[in-house]
This record gives sequence, structure tokens and C-alpha cells, in this order.
Amino acid sequence: MNSDLLQELLQLTEEEKLMLQQKKEVKKELYTSQDHFIVESEKFLNNNSMIMVRKHTRFVDFPKHKHNYIELNYVYHGTLKQTVGNERFTLKKGDLLFLNQHIEHELEACGEEDIIINFIIKPEFFSFIFSYLTSENLLSNFLINSLFNHTQNGQYLYFAVSEIESIQELVGKIIVEIMQPSFMSESTIKLYMGLLMVELIKHSDKMKYKEDADKHHTIIESLKYVEEHYQDASLYQLAEKLNQPHYALSKQIKKATNLTFKELLQEKRLSVAKDLLENTSLSITSIIEQVGYENISYFYRVFKSKYGYTPKQFRELTIK
Repeated sequence: MNSDLLQELLQLTEEEKLMLQQKKEVKKELYTSQDHFIVESEKFLNNNSMIMVRKHTRFVDFPKHKHNYIELNYVYHGTLKQTVGNERFTLKKGDLLFLNQHIEHELEACGEEDIIINFIIKPEFFSFIFSYLTSENLLSNFLINSLFNHTQNGQYLYFAVSEIESIQELVGKIIVEIMQPSFMSESTIKLYMGLLMVELIKHSDKMKYKEDADKHHTIIESLKYVEEHYQDASLYQLAEKLNQPHYALSKQIKKATNLTFKELLQEKRLSVAKDLLENTSLSITSIIEQVGYENISYFYRVFKSKYGYTPKQFRELTIK
């Protein structure tokens, strides 16, 4: 454990000072603008950020709530007691708990030595992860439900992995990279997070979960295909690969993701183009070709529709 970081995290935040000085209750308006207590990522993340870490506020019970993002609780020091759905947990140092947008939970007040790191993650952050996954598993099913689930089913994955050194090392690296960002932090965080997912799958015997029994093999393979072949992907090629009629596959993709295959492919291409505009000096024409578009004016139109700026305007904004 990084002792300097621990000492930093043990310091009282302004919010915690107020908790100790005044009534010990959560100020709902700090977390949501809605009538129902749904914590909003917009309160913590700017428009260009997909992931951040935040120290959980100590000394106060946190009432029942949901999120509009994926939350990952990590016990950096001490313990965390909370009720997820109808189940009560005591997480110890090193444990991880994934919560999707639809699960309700409440947390007991943490003491001074209880340091909990909350990862606030937009679901679309995980769209890259399927290229790391080699088979259907509970973690990939959880991510698919978080990305595309429209049934509002609450899910969690609890990993008692305090003794798994490789997982602890990766989580520590992610925390440091987010808290102390550098030029390549965004790419580095994705790499570490991908490795973390692989390690968690390898140690699935340490996992407790709540999830639906629906099978997602076809959707996982479809997402992997789009991830790996977005430049020249086609529904007919994918259908042949999966040995399914293209019209049946199209319906399955639409039902699971609420997107057509064409829309799914376009989302991936635009995401890659955005990343290249932000992080490389490639010409816009080269980027358009690299992500698989032949019609430049069409690309400009769909890019502006998605992000609100032309590719040139977007690049100028990110450089400033």
C-alpha cells in the first residue's frame, strides 16, 4: 500500500468536516437533481471523462439509492458495511463490489480509518473490453447488461480478492493513474482495466453475484467482432461466422442492445475516430479512412450529429 496516498486519503474533505460539525446526514442535492435518489455521474464527471475515482464520504449513513453509472467500490483500508438489494455485506480491505445502474443499495457510516474508493464509470467505457474476453462468463454478462440492458434488472458482482496480489496491484495502479494523470493516462487506464477484468475472470471462484440467467454468447461474439473488425465489418460476414441467418442475428442484436448492427458499428467507428482526433496528429482524411468510412461528407455529418462539432472543430477544442 502507498503510505503517502493513505495519509492523503485519511485527511478530512470539506464535506466530511461539515458532516462532523453539523447534522450527520447526506445532502441529497450534492448527488442528484432528481426526485428519486439516483446519484448522477454528471455531478462528478465532465463531458469528456468516462471514469474517475472519489473517496466515499465517511461518518454518515448513506441512504438507499441507485446510480446512472456503473459503480465499483474498493476497500482501500478498513471495512465497508452495506446492504445491496436485500443482502448485507461486510467488505474488507482489498475487496471489490461492482454495482450496475439498477441495483439499490445503502451504506453504513464509515469510521475514520475506513477508506473506500468509489470508481464512477460510464457504462460505455467498457465497450472496448470485449476484445479481451475469450468466452461467455458472469463478468461479460454483467457488462452487457450494464451497457445495453433495458429491463432495469439490478445486478452486482462481489469479489473477495483481498489476497490476490495481481488484482490489488492493478487496482492500485488504476487509482494512481486517475488521481495523478499523465499524457498517456487514458490509454493506460483502459489497459489496466482490461487486465483487471481478465484477472477477475481467472479468480471467479472468489465471486458472489446476483444476475439474470439470460445467455449472451451471440451478443458477446458480435461485440467482439465489431471491436476487432470495425473497419470492414458486415452483418452478413458476422452471420456466416456465427452460422446464423443474418435476419435472425439482426433481431437478436437489436433486442439485446437496442441498436441495429449498422448503428453498433457506427458507434464503434465514431468512438475510434474521436480517440484518434484527441490523441494523434493523423490528418482527418487519414482518420476517416482508418475507421472504415469512404464517404467523407457522410462521416462529417454523423460525427457532428454524435458529438456536436465537426471533426476539425473537435480537434481544435481538445488541443486548447
